[in-house]
Amino acid sequence: MCRRTLIGSAGLAALGLPPSLRAQVLDLGDAINKAGRQRMLSQRMSKAYLALVQNVERTLAQQALDKSIALFDRQLVELKAFAPAGELRGIYDALEAAWGEYKGALVGAPPVRADAPAVMANAGRVLALAHKGTVQYETLLDKPIGKLVNLAGRQRMLSQRMAAFYLASVLPIDPAGARQEIAKARAEFVAALELLRNAPEATVRIREQLQLGDAQWVLFDSALRRTAPAGSVRPLSEVFVASENLLQVMDRVTGLYAELKT
Repeated sequence: MCRRTLIGSAGLAALGLPPSLRAQVLDLGDAINKAGRQRMLSQRMSKAYLALVQNVERTLAQQALDKSIALFDRQLVELKAFAPAGELRGIYDALEAAWGEYKGALVGAPPVRADAPAVMANAGRVLALAHKGTVQYETLLDKPIGKLVNLAGRQRMLSQRMAAFYLASVLPIDPAGARQEIAKARAEFVAALELLRNAPEATVRIREQLQLGDAQWVLFDSALRRTAPAGSVRPLSEVFVASENLLQVMDRVTGLYAELKT
């Protein structure tokens, strides 16, 4: 049975970021972390929207949506200011435009089923551009640790993407396609866990957090594999909460990798 409460006393308040990391991009490692977090937020917002449409964990879903919008706005300003002129700045200009459309769909009216496909399409466009920005920052760093920060950060996105597509499959929005996306993301998530676990750069603290991640992944994966009977909210709730718990752990792992000396 999946735990139905968020781990940690403060839940995902601002994803647990220490105040010193909220005001600006500190260095390229921090840039990769924050750029990668934008990918995750694109999927977390669509997950929260779909949860609200289906009356799943309404309080948690609304908090996740509101905090994710605010965090995406703040980090976009930071990342764009930190980006050097040229291709990377152009990517963030395009992301800013795509985000404006996505944000309008999220906040323009109460969540309804008819608007859910458009929200998911907007989430996909924002994800693609946020990923380009993350890869460009990794290229600028040009060190092995950058790849690990990117990889760990992508796990956050995959956790939210799987949950969003599970909720989409139940709504239903393209159930067959949703199941394919979940299967693809599941395989990528498991492979990346193995790489992160075996990386020479992994410290004792990182390995400890990855062990927690393994445990949360087992719970989340079990929830994802359950069929949701028509009209039953509980399986959806378990997926939502498990995805939040896994996200919290993987965000800590990403932060620890980003703090390593490069």
